[in-house]
Amino acid sequence: MNQTIRRDHYLQKLIDRKENGLVKVITGIRRCGKSFLLFNLFYDYLIESGVKEEQIISIALDDDTFIKYRDPEELSKFIRAKIVSKDMYYILIDEVQYAIAKEELKNPDSIRLYNVLSGLMRLRNVDIYVTGSNSKMLTKDSAALCAAVSPFI
Repeated sequence: MNQTIRRDHYLQKLIDRKENGLVKVITGIRRCGKSFLLFNLFYDYLIESGVKEEQIISIALDDDTFIKYRDPEELSKFIRAKIVSKDMYYILIDEVQYAIAKEELKNPDSIRLYNVLSGLMRLRNVDIYVTGSNSKMLTKDSAALCAAVSPFI
């Protein structure tokens, strides 16, 4: 028996902020459904809205097949290599805190991930969504270091 909790309220928040030029940050306690909201509900919404699968770049940084993309430079190369046209691309990054080294937290200005996200935001055909467990790595103060971040969802 497959029961899906729709999370319509949170899905609508993502839809309302779609293509607003800001990084959308989804936070919450572990196992509360952030990944499901992004990779299932929002992904399905995008497909049903006519977005092609190749325009959706999904990366789960807690998945062993994506470990090398925990390095922000590798993550940037991976994402930029997938952007091959002027169509809108939707970047979905799960567990983004894995791309922030612990030593970077001592000096938030040195967090390389923020430079990657800021650089991607400069592209006119990119819409960025990230998830992360509530932690020091994803406090509003740290996330505010991005050039622009949507209110937390």
